[in-house]
Amino acid sequence: MAILKGLCAVAWADGRVAAEEREVIDALLEAFGASRSEAAEIRAYAATEKRLADVPVADLSYDDRRLLLQHAVLLTYIDGEQADSELKMLESLCEVLGIPGAEASGLLNAASERAKKLLNLLD
Repeated sequence: MAILKGLCAVAWADGRVAAEEREVIDALLEAFGASRSEAAEIRAYAATEKRLADVPVADLSYDDRRLLLQHAVLLTYIDGEQADSELKMLESLCEVLGIPGAEASGLLNAASERAKKLLNLLD
């Protein structure tokens, strides 16, 4: 749930949650096996603007923080490209999550390559 709440903050980074971003969150709800009540909770949570400061970092394990970052990268590519503002937001997310610079850079690069490959499959 904390990962999905973190992704809601990422989705709101540009001041709105696009339909494609909602679809990704819905797909992850299903992939994570969220119950109906959990899904309703996340959808309600996503309905109001969130900021990176709202990411429930204390509820995220070491691995969860990295998983959140990787999913966040995918979310930034959902419209086909990653804007500079989205990249800056991801860098800020790394700071919020406490992921050190060199590791963050490697995770961002690997997740970006993976996101680009996934997008090519959708074309």
